[in-house]
Amino acid sequence: MPCWYYDKKELRETPSILDGVTFETERRYRKEGARFIMECGTKMGLGHNTMATGVVYFHRFYMFHSFKSFPRYVTACCCLFLAGKVEETPKKCRDIIKTARGILNDNYFVSFGEDPKEEVMTLERILLQTIKFDLQVEHPYTFLLKYAKCFKGDQQKLQKMVQMAWNFVNDSLSTVVCLQWEPEIIAVALIHLASKLSKFTVLDWLGRQPSHQRWWDMFVSDVTMEILEDICHQVLDLYQSTQKEGQEPNSPPQKPPSRADSPTNNKVLSLLLPLPQNSSIVDSTTLGKTKAAPPPPPPLPACPPSDNGGLNPNNAAAELNNIQSIKSLASAVPVETLPPVTLNTNANYHMYHAPPPPPPPAPIAPPYPPPHYTAVPPNMGYYNAGRPQQPQPRYQ
Repeated sequence: MPCWYYDKKELRETPSILDGVTFETERRYRKEGARFIMECGTKMGLGHNTMATGVVYFHRFYMFHSFKSFPRYVTACCCLFLAGKVEETPKKCRDIIKTARGILNDNYFVSFGEDPKEEVMTLERILLQTIKFDLQVEHPYTFLLKYAKCFKGDQQKLQKMVQMAWNFVNDSLSTVVCLQWEPEIIAVALIHLASKLSKFTVLDWLGRQPSHQRWWDMFVSDVTMEILEDICHQVLDLYQSTQKEGQEPNSPPQKPPSRADSPTNNKVLSLLLPLPQNSSIVDSTTLGKTKAAPPPPPPLPACPPSDNGGLNPNNAAAELNNIQSIKSLASAVPVETLPPVTLNTNANYHMYHAPPPPPPPAPIAPPYPPPHYTAVPPNMGYYNAGRPQQPQPRYQ
């Protein structure tokens, strides 16, 4: 089974950061995608497990791909579409796109291209191969309820604390803690945070042993306070960054995957393969700060802001017409991430489509000529029809 947990150094060397996206911008993109999945799922009546599974798929996907190559809102719809199948709450792709259309403005919906359903359906194959078909995901919700049932004390305060911890779990999906720690540890950390804020101290619990110094020693071992405080600070920083969102510029609209920028082969390999420790691009002592990275692409021409803070849709559409197809991106991806795609020179060929089927084989001629039925002579039976008559022996 693949390992889906990364340290802080690896989280600062993601394909997006190596592709010129700053750490703060990538963190904002992840938060926007996670909240978009939660909002879509809530409007469609999906359960919390389905939405959480889609968010985990989203975070894992961008540990192998760049936000510049795959638009986050198209990927978010694809993750929610796949999570609905896995959690047995399937939704039609067209219904997810319809819900997304009601949430996004025109500038951001440009990233879905001319055929949004085709973009989402065909991106599902890349998503499955990226997450290595590891579809089952555990979430902190189950462990949160399991641990809370063991606590003793005022039930009213306990219920308030559990509700607060549940909200923290929902908000933690907008961070990358699911890429750092197991769901059991996340549940312990957020219960600990909720107990501090709600002033409900867990003094006694079911199954307590003399060797247990804290309540979580019965469930999770070797968890230090530094780990719990780190998770709590990441969730609390999320609320502080929310207050600064009004001062940050809105993220620009993205191009559909079929019309995204086409990086070179070396660039794709640098995005999808881990860099060695002695790499000349990433300095391991500065946690992902670039030393000799290539200069970022020139910014888009300045456009007057729209009502929603995005770019002018007319200028954005003009930029889309000058973008090269992403066919070279699909053909340059290694085998373990994406299978090689045979490009077709047909103008209607799509990057994600399978190659055209071979022509049907020519029909094989029968080994014998078709039978020729003749009338049965009056002196021959049905089964002797067509057989040469044998001379009758004469008996003396």
